[in-house]
Amino acid sequence: MAQPGTLYGVGVGPGDPELLTVKAARLIAEAEVIAYYSARHGRSIARTIAAGLLREQHIHEPLVYPVTTEDTDDPAGYEGVIRQFYDDSAERLAAHLTAGRDVVVLCAGDPMFYGSYMYLHERLAHRFPAQVVPGVTSVSAASAVLGRPLVERDEVLTILPGTLPAEELARRLADTDAAAVLKLGRTFDNVRAAVTDAGRLPETWYVERATSAQERHALLADVSADEVPYFSLALLPSPTSAATRDEPPAPTPQRAGEVVVVGVGPAGPRWLTPEVARALREAEHLVGYGPYVDRVPVRPGQQRHTSGNQVETERAAHALELALDGARVAVVSSGDPGVFAMASAVYEVATAQARFAAVPVRILPGLTAAQAAASRIGAPLGHDFAVLSLSDRLKPWPIIESRLAAAAAADLVLALYNPASASRRWQVGAARDVLLRHRDPKTPVVVARDVGRPGETITVTTLADVDPEMVDMRCLLIVGSSTTQVSTRGDGSTVVWTPRTYPS
Repeated sequence: MAQPGTLYGVGVGPGDPELLTVKAARLIAEAEVIAYYSARHGRSIARTIAAGLLREQHIHEPLVYPVTTEDTDDPAGYEGVIRQFYDDSAERLAAHLTAGRDVVVLCAGDPMFYGSYMYLHERLAHRFPAQVVPGVTSVSAASAVLGRPLVERDEVLTILPGTLPAEELARRLADTDAAAVLKLGRTFDNVRAAVTDAGRLPETWYVERATSAQERHALLADVSADEVPYFSLALLPSPTSAATRDEPPAPTPQRAGEVVVVGVGPAGPRWLTPEVARALREAEHLVGYGPYVDRVPVRPGQQRHTSGNQVETERAAHALELALDGARVAVVSSGDPGVFAMASAVYEVATAQARFAAVPVRILPGLTAAQAAASRIGAPLGHDFAVLSLSDRLKPWPIIESRLAAAAAADLVLALYNPASASRRWQVGAARDVLLRHRDPKTPVVVARDVGRPGETITVTTLADVDPEMVDMRCLLIVGSSTTQVSTRGDGSTVVWTPRTYPS
């Protein structure tokens, strides 16, 4: 029996034949069988790149896609048709390998980077010797063509397919430093809309067939959808690269300063909205309570002004002063800026002093601590609920007590913010006593601590059993109504939920 041949997935690079590696060129020249993908028209980009290395003695195996888009009338559907195509292609190559012939599969770019070779590899590598030879990717080529680094130092590069929904693309583009969006063509309008929504259009480039004779590049904003082929990409290079810094800035109209009050959510970047991420990226100054500002990635040239947690008015005035001088200022709040946070403090100062009357103020919402805590345990806020703060620093305790009593009497679920601190230890017990005048002692209570952070704990107890000693400023309490339920799921987990209907 003949020694089986070896399967080689060979990356031939993005377009310039001189970008083939020495190993790729050697294997192509030595192989007995050369395989390559093409559409029905028969043209193959990978074959064209490697054409100078092909010889008369090579056996050619063109792998012609039966369909190139997901629009097909075949009863098997696109996935079924393409799966069968890969199965059939693998068996064609397996016949050569079984006969002892080495097979080189030519792959544009890199075989394992959005390449079709990988589908042959997973079908054949366990049956025959197989080797992958990497190639220069279109992303690296585009960066070189533009003369702009992809990323520097601690920056993050995100690779995205243009086939993602526009909202998902926008979210990911807003969250990253640099990005490449591949597979344009029919997805171009979708991609440009996402780049625009993420606020990154002015800094994004379009690169088509990088390093080939048909290479073209331009700012994405200047490209029309009707002239975009599949083999093109959108590139958002390093925002801090020297190439970018050394360019003379494009003239921009003089703009007035503004204050944008943003909510960064209760914890972590996954709860940060693209809109807020964009505002944070565009701001020249960040103003806020130190631990909240610390959650925002450091950006070159951006100034940070941090302070303690009891100087909201001073923070607001500082932000407005900076904006009055023409700066773009982001005031950073945890959770949502309009819920016991900086939005009202900014408006309080902005409306009290006439000199701030012309300063634009915008509020960008964020995920609240109440929403985050509720999601961790089920749906306790599924019906009418009230949000109260137990802090008596800005309002007297008798007011808090009367509001607790009114909300409890109205049978509302309660989300209680700022329940305790190092200096406020008695309020939780006092609030519990007020609520027990109107609620069953067995009313469910959720104690959510450090939601979304590494030390997160969610405790379900009852109103009668709430222990004030386990509650601090890092906690949020959710007190159920008369209809709130506690259930145990099949996996043993506990959920707390409030029905959407209320008994008549």
